[in-house]
Amino acid sequence: MTRAFNFCAGPASLPTDVLKQAQEQLLDWNGHGLSIMEMSHRSKEFVSVATEAEQDFRDLLSISDDYAVLFLQGGATAQFAAIPLNLSAQGERVDYVNTGIWSKKAIAEAKRYADVNVIASAEGNNFSQVPAQAELASSSNAAYLHYTPNETIGGLEFDYVPEASAPLVADLSSSILSRPLDVSKFGLIYAGAQKNIGPAGLTMVIVRKDLLGKSREDIPTCMNYKVAADNGSMYNTPPTMAWYLSGLVFKWIKAQGGLGAMEALNRRKSEKLYAAIDGSDFYNNPIALNSRSWMNVPFTLGDDALNPKFLSQGEERGLLNLAGHRSVGGMRASIYNAVPEAAVDALVDFMGEFERDNG
Repeated sequence: MTRAFNFCAGPASLPTDVLKQAQEQLLDWNGHGLSIMEMSHRSKEFVSVATEAEQDFRDLLSISDDYAVLFLQGGATAQFAAIPLNLSAQGERVDYVNTGIWSKKAIAEAKRYADVNVIASAEGNNFSQVPAQAELASSSNAAYLHYTPNETIGGLEFDYVPEASAPLVADLSSSILSRPLDVSKFGLIYAGAQKNIGPAGLTMVIVRKDLLGKSREDIPTCMNYKVAADNGSMYNTPPTMAWYLSGLVFKWIKAQGGLGAMEALNRRKSEKLYAAIDGSDFYNNPIALNSRSWMNVPFTLGDDALNPKFLSQGEERGLLNLAGHRSVGGMRASIYNAVPEAAVDALVDFMGEFERDNG
């Protein structure tokens, strides 16, 4: 069987080695006569899997004991509500930066629970460049500052970590584990798993322990970070299969050389793809050079009428899920950790051939 190259933004590519290991263990996990997805989450066997996965995740990001690591459900979208409910009092000021569709969704949800102050926005430049640090007009009394380091849909990425007096909150769904990160700069990090971590169904939250216990009294129990932390992320049945597979991915990243190796690989992949776009009069990327995403690369063709042909011929070459998000159109190649460099090489070759035939 030949596997195609998958450029989907999420659910995204998983490492082939991880899928093979999961396949081998699917019917009989470590000689126990049943699948990991059939085991009780309270069993010593699964608890050991969960504990090991958390430790590997902590190792990769050098997460200190000052932070709790939570394995939750509901997707990153559920955190749009959970964050203001956990970190702010009713009516309290919270700061947000608007850099695209996911920022807008987070802002809209937070407005249901808090006094949202949008301290900077990239809307004025059509979401082609992130606001500079000097443009962040932070509130003096904000409970936290929220931003989206990488906008999956628009391909807009911060090239710096904002400075703020309030706890910094980041939606790292599409860039976590793609390179080293100084977790100590953040009050809370959250990320949907389905891009660089594992399969859909799991959401990671890294929260500084001094921020636990500040939730509102009427918060739903399942959304309370302290309850999750106190119960080892098992207040209710967790997404056990996704947790197990994510643990395998953590080990795979370690085996590749850790986040330093991921950074080098992802830099090469993105540079190759952007070079192909910038060296062409046929393809275009609208994002400012200092704001380009390493993970999600949108581009347009010289003629939108050629989009269906590009996609169909790409699929014939085993290059899948290159269509841009319905809200922006064009093309988008998501090149997360598990997308091999060979996939980018194949895409660049195809883009060159397509331009010669249709330019």
